[in-house]
Amino acid sequence: MKVLGYLALLLIVAGCATQPVPPGATVPGFFFGLFHGFIAPIAFVIGLFTDIRMYAFPNSGSWYDFGFLIGISAWGGGGAVVVRR
Repeated sequence: MKVLGYLALLLIVAGCATQPVPPGATVPGFFFGLFHGFIAPIAFVIGLFTDIRMYAFPNSGSWYDFGFLIGISAWGGGGAVVVRR
């Protein structure tokens, strides 16, 4: 039980961790998130063999996340795929 308490505390503290924005870096927004969502499966496969990542850091936060979500959902039909039997 004590171990679960320490693990929960560690996760809570780690959730507050941030990384500084590199100087001179442009922060990707909604449209970059959308693009990165579209290419995410391809970037994942390439990332297995190289240092390519499918999610940008630093990003603008919620708008980037929203664009990424829309872009990645395009691969699966956006959640509107209906299975007919």
